[in-house]
Amino acid sequence: MFKPLLTSLAIAVGSMAMAGSVLAEYPERNIQATIQWGAGGATDNVARSLTPHVEDILDTTMVLTNRPGGTGVIGMNHVMRQRADGYNLLYGAENPQLYPLMGLADFSYDDMHTVNIIGQGLVVIAAPADSPFDSLAELLEHAQENPGELRMGGTGAGGLPSTVLAMVNAVDELDVRNVTFGGDGPGITAMLGGHIDFMPLSLAAVGEQIRSGKMKGLAVLTKEEIDALPGVPPITEALPDIESFLPWGPFWGVFVNQDTPDDIKATLEETYEQAVANEEFGDFMQNFGAEVLNLNGEEAEQYLDNWQSVTAWAMYEADAETLEATPEELGIPRP
Repeated sequence: MFKPLLTSLAIAVGSMAMAGSVLAEYPERNIQATIQWGAGGATDNVARSLTPHVEDILDTTMVLTNRPGGTGVIGMNHVMRQRADGYNLLYGAENPQLYPLMGLADFSYDDMHTVNIIGQGLVVIAAPADSPFDSLAELLEHAQENPGELRMGGTGAGGLPSTVLAMVNAVDELDVRNVTFGGDGPGITAMLGGHIDFMPLSLAAVGEQIRSGKMKGLAVLTKEEIDALPGVPPITEALPDIESFLPWGPFWGVFVNQDTPDDIKATLEETYEQAVANEEFGDFMQNFGAEVLNLNGEEAEQYLDNWQSVTAWAMYEADAETLEATPEELGIPRP
């Protein structure tokens, strides 16, 4: 009578030991990591600079794949549809926090597990080196006298350029033509070729081109001039009322399916916390015009909620008619 029971217990204990062993051996194979924006952009550069440090810690290879499109929806949706086993990660930017507001998707980062909020970028409104405008104030004046003439590079609804444009239009008026690209990289290439007149970009993506003289900065999205771009005025010089939206900037993070086993989530969080703290990566971020945040757990969730609150309400106050829902309807509190 007791023998079958003991046998069952032995099998159960053995199964638990095997499960623990599997988790302890994670990762047993290469990890797939999707970058939701194209090659050459800020998210791509941050991901490819950080990943070697992650590989060293986990003693594995991470296969990076760019899946741009749909303001990042395509890449994020791909990862969410994969098995929740920790072998499919997402390198993403800020855009998913606006998907429900823009009607782009019914999910956001609330539907994934945040492994790490890596860092935050500064924003610069850039123009070709031969642009007739030397400041945002000059560009605004021309745009108001010639509405719809200037071409602004964008990355789709909810992308960084469209969000900055919404902030500007919340306090002033900037009527331009939007030219959409699959990420920062193609937009920068188009600007270098003279196909667009200006584009709001992360300093991480365009800083080197400005410092080398290939482009010029018209304004930085800050209250004061920054050391990384001496001589480029803060946006508050042209638009004092925009100060209420500052500080603001794009961010980058790494995410995994929310149903991933807790042990693997913990391993990934510990790994990325250590990798982001690497001195070499910190130097890269500083030279890239970005600030290391290295947030996980509750701190990461608070950061995501605050960024969503500030941005959603700025967009709503600028042009509520273009939104598919209001922040209030989505339960997003005012900042």
